[in-house]
Amino acid sequence: MRPYPLDSAQAAARIVALAMLADGNLTRAELDALADSDGQRRLGLWPGEWHEIVSALCEDLISSSHQSPGANCNIDARGLAALMAEVDDPGLREKVMDLCVAVVDADAQLSEGEMVVLRALGESWSAQRAVSQTA
Repeated sequence: MRPYPLDSAQAAARIVALAMLADGNLTRAELDALADSDGQRRLGLWPGEWHEIVSALCEDLISSSHQSPGANCNIDARGLAALMAEVDDPGLREKVMDLCVAVVDADAQLSEGEMVVLRALGESWSAQRAVSQTA
């Protein structure tokens, strides 16, 4: 996966895009949920940037699937952790999580892939928040 700067709009948007693609489909309902949530503005994206981020994510997923025989454009746990590590700001994490839940809920069906993304976000970011609060 291509790297994005820490806490950038692009890093945050890529996680939301991954949640949208986690079930293998990008639906009108998910795009509408993102629009209804004012997601692009909340993340700090400029007009047209969302499409560039989704396209780049798809390219990265396809590229990584060609490197691993039998892979089908899924992201592994290590890759998902790397994407999540690019968003460290608690406020930005909250926005990302809210938007991920909104787009995943849009079609009223929770797929295994969507559960994996949401669970990983919740577990990783909650654990990191607990460690930083005790330090």
